[in-house]
Amino acid sequence: MRVAILISGRGSNLRSLARACAAADSPARIVLVVSNNPQAQGLDIAAQEGLENIVLNHRDFTNKEGFERDLDSVLTKAGAELICLAGFMRLLSPWFVQSWRDRIINIHPSLLPAFKGLETHRRALEAGVCFTGATVHYVRAEMDDGPILAQAVVPVLPDDTPEHLAQRVLLAEHQLYPHTLRLIAQGKIHLSNDRVKIKGVTWPNTTVIAPALVTTTDSDQK
Repeated sequence: MRVAILISGRGSNLRSLARACAAADSPARIVLVVSNNPQAQGLDIAAQEGLENIVLNHRDFTNKEGFERDLDSVLTKAGAELICLAGFMRLLSPWFVQSWRDRIINIHPSLLPAFKGLETHRRALEAGVCFTGATVHYVRAEMDDGPILAQAVVPVLPDDTPEHLAQRVLLAEHQLYPHTLRLIAQGKIHLSNDRVKIKGVTWPNTTVIAPALVTTTDSDQK
């Protein structure tokens, strides 16, 4: 599967995807990296990984549609079959999403549909949840919306700060995104009535409780 990756910033998920796609048995290949930000650190990562990359600065366009028309053109020219958004900080227009429907995926640092948008880790801590995580989903016109492909669960620790929680969620993202891309490229994922169906995979069958269950003794109860 020919994959294009759109970035705006540091590109940490780009690196994890690139290294997974470089494996000999990978069913996916990155054919293009596009950044709307000429200062994006991810461009350096793309170069280090030997990936073709271009800058399509949205500020060079008089309107959003002009930017997206050019973006559509370069992706089509590259023969992209799937678009991975990896820290791409632009909300795509409905016409673009519809044109690439079910061929754009995104990763979001929460267990969607909870905590859509920005500052997810601060909001998770303020809400007092015991678990958060990351979600890979098909992109729809609404922000952080679309059929859920896969999720990773990360416990929230009692002394967590938004920064510490973000670091652990990011580590989970680096495992989740390549895993999901592989499933798509292998043809194991299908949509039925906008719900994801996955063939040939196993599902965890354990319950995780936070705080962890402990065995109490009589002395503990006194």
